[in-house]
Amino acid sequence: MHAEWLAAALATGPSDRTTAEAAVSQLYRLAGHPQPEFAWVPSPPSASELISTSGLSEGGPFFTGDRQSAHAGIAAVVNASKRRMEARVSPPRPPRRHGWWQPPPPPEEESEPRAQARQQIRDPLKTTVNDAIAVGIRKITPSISGYVTWYGQHEAPWIAHCDAGRRLGLARYSPEDVEVLDIHCAIAKATGWWWPFDQVCVMAERPIALHTEPTPDARFGQRRLHHRNDPAIAFADGHEVYAVSGTIIPKWVITDPTVERINRERNVEIRRTAIERIGWETYISESNLELIDRADDPGNDAGTLALYATPPRVRPHGRILLVLNGSRERDGTRRRYGLPVPDGASSALDAAGWTYGISGSDYARLVRRT
Repeated sequence: MHAEWLAAALATGPSDRTTAEAAVSQLYRLAGHPQPEFAWVPSPPSASELISTSGLSEGGPFFTGDRQSAHAGIAAVVNASKRRMEARVSPPRPPRRHGWWQPPPPPEEESEPRAQARQQIRDPLKTTVNDAIAVGIRKITPSISGYVTWYGQHEAPWIAHCDAGRRLGLARYSPEDVEVLDIHCAIAKATGWWWPFDQVCVMAERPIALHTEPTPDARFGQRRLHHRNDPAIAFADGHEVYAVSGTIIPKWVITDPTVERINRERNVEIRRTAIERIGWETYISESNLELIDRADDPGNDAGTLALYATPPRVRPHGRILLVLNGSRERDGTRRRYGLPVPDGASSALDAAGWTYGISGSDYARLVRRT
């Protein structure tokens, strides 16, 4: 079931407009509003621009005259239904003992079926969708003050959780809640993000490209945004998101990384990704970094440790330790990479020991890195 809803969240290409419009119209009916006109745009950023320039949001999100707006009515219907369903499918609270809440069991000890559904379906999808894909799209989509954005295919985490509840026999919902769940299942499998207004509903197409990779050490299929050469998310109108190994980055990191741009960048993760793009040795050479100390790496056969001072405008008194990776890449090579170590460090061995939580003298006695 996780795989089914992950596929919906990662789906690209044209929306099923007929299904999406019919499902959204049902939500308007449940909120007491007539079917709207539908305005389709190529991407969420284009939707935000249309809403801002057309005046759709000028009336406010809550009332149209003395009547509740379609936006507020749909939000009320869906959120109330969602709360009821999640209360039924979520595992019970742990019992109280001596006036204190018993701590929840670690993930590997969870055996109650509803806890397993949360752990193996909802939570992995939240990691992939809410914490990665949706974050990337929101970075390029100006927010619309006061208005809820409905995420379509990217509502998958809560939809999958509630859907698992009924399909696995873990919970029973009222007919009204089943109707709301069916509507959202249809929308999630048909289209991307959308915004309801009284007369018009703005619908954004799904991406034309969406690239991810497995999250390291993931147990339940979690994924993160990743593409080394192209946008990780791309829409038909040219809006795009770049990401490498889960780090969302500006386009220049992929297309034109330079030492000058790297040294101007304030975000540590973006800077690290850009340096790895050109290679640590190239960065160190072109930045003319001062070598503080060098030593053989006792925990890494044939490896060396090189301690450098960071550029003052990047971090005064900062230090970077250049090391040789203890394990080989798939092609058999061993990659060099830099590690930030404590400011003012003067010994490469002390800096290496610090990364393992030991002293430099203890690190010097290692037979091999573990």
